[in-house]
Amino acid sequence: MSHGSNSCYRSRSTSSKPGGPRVPQSITIRREITQLPLFLQLFGVSAVSMIVPSMHGLVANDHLASRAFLYAGVLGLVAFTLIAIAHAGRKPLDGALGPLLSLLSAFVFLPVFFAVPFIEALPTTRFVNVYFEMVSALTTTGATVFDDPNRLSDTLHLWRAQVGWMGGLLMWVTASAILAPLHLGGFEVTAQAEPGRADEGSGVRVGRITPRQRLLRTTQALLPIYVGLTLLLWLLLVIGGETALVALCHAMSVLATSGISPIGGIEEAQINVSGEAVMMLFMFFALSRLTFSKDTVTATQGGLMTDPEFRIGILVVVGVPLLLFARHWIGAFEVELEVDGVRALHALWGAIFTVMSFLTTTGFVSEHWIEAQGWSGLRTPGLVLMGLALIGGGVATTAGGVKLLRVFALYQNGVREMDRLVYPNSVSGAGTAGRRLQRNGAFIAWIFFMLFAMSLAGVTLLLTLTGAPFDAAMVMSVATLSTTGPLIEHAADAPIRLIELGIAAKAILCGAMVLGRLETLAIIALLSPNLWRA
Repeated sequence: MSHGSNSCYRSRSTSSKPGGPRVPQSITIRREITQLPLFLQLFGVSAVSMIVPSMHGLVANDHLASRAFLYAGVLGLVAFTLIAIAHAGRKPLDGALGPLLSLLSAFVFLPVFFAVPFIEALPTTRFVNVYFEMVSALTTTGATVFDDPNRLSDTLHLWRAQVGWMGGLLMWVTASAILAPLHLGGFEVTAQAEPGRADEGSGVRVGRITPRQRLLRTTQALLPIYVGLTLLLWLLLVIGGETALVALCHAMSVLATSGISPIGGIEEAQINVSGEAVMMLFMFFALSRLTFSKDTVTATQGGLMTDPEFRIGILVVVGVPLLLFARHWIGAFEVELEVDGVRALHALWGAIFTVMSFLTTTGFVSEHWIEAQGWSGLRTPGLVLMGLALIGGGVATTAGGVKLLRVFALYQNGVREMDRLVYPNSVSGAGTAGRRLQRNGAFIAWIFFMLFAMSLAGVTLLLTLTGAPFDAAMVMSVATLSTTGPLIEHAADAPIRLIELGIAAKAILCGAMVLGRLETLAIIALLSPNLWRA
């Protein structure tokens, strides 16, 4: 009798039907969640993430913000659960259009959800300002309409940095899982297929893996790295003397290249040159994806020291500060007869850190940057900072801009064309991959440059039509399309007050930030009939 009871018990606990094994409930729920649309998954993660600022507000006695984030998170989870239940049982579509469209929808519509607890905790501002703030954070742009950091509570500053950090993680994951298979986001330079289309036979090489499986595997691989690097930088900044909240916000901003600061910039922080040096080390992760992963096609070119993006980035970080320092040195001799060696070293370091920061589109300025300008009598080098932001960082990183790989492709094409002027019948010795980069890669890179220039001209024209001066419109266009928000404060002769702009101008800037984050080719790919048919 006991044996029969045990058999019946085993049958009930391990099978869902006679003769079949029972799937554990937790595995079933997890499987159903992974079958949901990507946008709905991101919405659920966003709702759960609001528990962090809610707990911070509770600890910091900011009960208004704590309740706002708690209520918004709970309501978001309820909505997520109801939609997930209604969606249960539906067969998911495994085409390439869904994830790409979900990514665009996330940058456009998720900031609306992010803005709800923000405006509840700060009822003295308008919703359009908060929406702009959240779009800027999620796209890792870092532009802010609140010039005075004291207007926001510590909880709201934490939320801004956290949204930017989540936006950086989103780009880390989707670059490999969504953009790379479609040859977008810079991958079109080294791909054999056209942008927006997969290689022929790619399913044979990588196996029959769906976009959802690819997203899950990429997230499982990169999330621990991203979180670990953030915690390590936060710990190092705290050891260096920074307060816990400011150090955490700066750590998240450096990893996400958002440039968001709760105190108005690191020049106001309690860290010195050593703290800036630590932050600069972590900015190298925005120069090349090979610094943290080898899961994309650009990793087939060899190790990190042979990676063209990393080498060009090092060349710019070393070369541009030396040129600026030479100009600073000459200017110092023009102003004063004696040159202080300590001030000269401070000027050199300020140039190195600031160049690295704007090349990776982070936008932090060294505490010695203004001192270097005053030491030399040089005017604000806004064009230099704008040029660095336009170049941008590496492909499939959190950095924005044109990307170093496209610059390298155009450089290789230019060198090859000059060789052909001298030796018209010569054959390139760069190998198969190198010749493809010199021809097709350079051609597609040039197309992207033209599209980027047209976008820059279009955004500038639209901003001038709203009443903005031309120079301010140009700075704002470069800052938003390159996702380098601090340019708005440091590139112009005087900081531009975004809060004084009209609703139309802010809407244009929001669209430019989304366009700069996803890039023009991805938007064009969404209009491709082939992608919709697939």
